Amino acid sequence: MKQKKSVFPVLETKRLKLREVTHEDAADMLNYMSDPEVVRHIGLERFKSLEDAKSEIDWYETIHKEGSGMRWGITLKGEDQLIGSCGFLNRAKKHFRAEIGTELSREYWGTGIASEAFQAVISTGFNHMQLERIEALIEPLNIASQRLAEKHGFVKEGLLRKYEYTQGKFDDLYMYSLLKEECG
Repeated sequence: MKQKKSVFPVLETKRLKLREVTHEDAADMLNYMSDPEVVRHIGLERFKSLEDAKSEIDWYETIHKEGSGMRWGITLKGEDQLIGSCGFLNRAKKHFRAEIGTELSREYWGTGIASEAFQAVISTGFNHMQLERIEALIEPLNIASQRLAEKHGFVKEGLLRKYEYTQGKFDDLYMYSLLKEECG
């Protein structure tokens, strides 16, 4: 018996449409993920080919299928160009928690778009995915992401020393969290 594909929810905000990312978005994703400034603090090498983008899109599909995450593509309303993504990974259903992450094309930094997408995803996590805790793991040098998390009420819990091994080095990460009852 063929397993029915679960419906991917579309989220809308004042300026944004957050939707499923497909292989048709690979060129747009390559455009922003090939920028060393965009990938500097997310533990990925900058993308060099459409295959790199397609591989990332395949991973988004896999985590959605297996229930361990969900990554929305960020687009401006009325336009279909992918300008970033935001979503959950490492979801632990049994413990009602997941990690949140986002990246955005440098062209849109400082416009409030990341914040708008972040809020939509947080709301969906608490109101439709039964999350009680959302975590954000952020590199100490990533001041912009720390400010974004703090703006949305996340609390810095501490430093996880040498927590991840990416790109040939160990990275320290701050653990931030937001609890459902803290979300106003």
